[in-house]
Amino acid sequence: MFTVRRYHELRIPGRFEPMQLAGRLAGSGLFEGHVVYERDGHWWFAGDPLADVVLDGATVRSTVDGRTRVEPWAAPSLAQVGDALARADVRGWRAFGWAAFELAYAIAGLPRPAAAGEPLLHLFVPRTEVRMGTDELVVRTLDEHRLADVRDLLREPAGAPSPAAPTPVSVAAAPGRDAYRAGVAAAVADIRAGLLGKVILSREVEVPFDADLPATYALGRANNTPSRSFLLDLGGWKAAGFSPETVAEVSPDGRVATLPLAGTRALGGEGGGAADADRRADLLSDPKEVYEHAASVKLACDELEGLCAPGSVAVTEFMRVKERGSVQHLGSRIDGRLGGGRSALDAFAALFPAITASGIPKRAAYERIRALEERPRGLYAGAVLVVSDDGALDSALVLRAIYQRGGRTWLRAGAGIVAGSTPDREYEETCEKLGSIAPYVVRRAREAAPAEPVAAH
Repeated sequence: MFTVRRYHELRIPGRFEPMQLAGRLAGSGLFEGHVVYERDGHWWFAGDPLADVVLDGATVRSTVDGRTRVEPWAAPSLAQVGDALARADVRGWRAFGWAAFELAYAIAGLPRPAAAGEPLLHLFVPRTEVRMGTDELVVRTLDEHRLADVRDLLREPAGAPSPAAPTPVSVAAAPGRDAYRAGVAAAVADIRAGLLGKVILSREVEVPFDADLPATYALGRANNTPSRSFLLDLGGWKAAGFSPETVAEVSPDGRVATLPLAGTRALGGEGGGAADADRRADLLSDPKEVYEHAASVKLACDELEGLCAPGSVAVTEFMRVKERGSVQHLGSRIDGRLGGGRSALDAFAALFPAITASGIPKRAAYERIRALEERPRGLYAGAVLVVSDDGALDSALVLRAIYQRGGRTWLRAGAGIVAGSTPDREYEETCEKLGSIAPYVVRRAREAAPAEPVAAH
């Protein structure tokens, strides 16, 4: 007789520093692949895949308990991904992972600016999961011996760790400034010619040393105010970041929301609180910023209307200023109720990628991004997500992050280009956004520190 597996569970009450514990688990070396995800004051750690699902644009490859199954992807639906996760056959599963920005091209049926076979989405159901709050830890694992391993690791004396010293990364005078400004000018010309309404153009900044991502995550999180945060090592990607907004939030009862942020001013720079207040007032009254934000909200409403029950879509918060680390944004919230037969992964596919990291209309923006940016985006402007067997989903927009892959370490940031954009201001905006991560990059200890740290913008 077939039996659905259950997690062994251990609850540990006490007083905890969950971010510190998440970093300890990530750096322990006990787990093959991991994702740390922060939401609403709780941190989740997931490690050791039980079920591993990879979508590469042509196939869905799923591995459960070492047995692999490959099937053609019936694009653009993500239903096969959900079916593959369910084959984990474990009660109460949650899946963690990432989606690359180039998944958007595959969903839209467009050629993508990445090598064929490169993964576009990677999710896994973990054998071991830890939920961490300030007053309780909950360990769930399929391997009973892991309960003791994880308990002992979490109970190790924390001591009084000294904050890691950062090596700030220069972002203002980075190579590529002229190329980025030229790209902005080209995009403005396209917009004024009526080819599209808005596009987000990004640029990369190389990190010229090997960075310690858990230490960077801990230091950066202490100096940021994200909507979500994440730290991951999965499928060849390593990243840490402080997401300013969510792409899609779906509750078990079918409520769905998206929270676009568009319109930006610096925060915490020269002039202190009075200058921040002036920049806030300017942000709320600047015609370019207000137009950019309103256009994003309109498209988000349109996307939800095509997904949700008639009459259920509403803007429940409009043009509130959200403080996110080194910048402040205009933010709104749009809610709806999923229509009959729609799933959380349907909602994610409809809303991905975030309007605020792609453009309006999206298909036209994809074409301009491919033409004007030097490299495929990969995780940048993609998502880190959590999917549950009860129908819930939470997905963080991947921005304000540091990335490692293939021996490289880099940062990336963009700006929303509309008809009223100017190259100098948009470049300055990328510097402001990079200020959420560039000052907090920690050099890996095995490298000798330079005589003089690199000055940050």
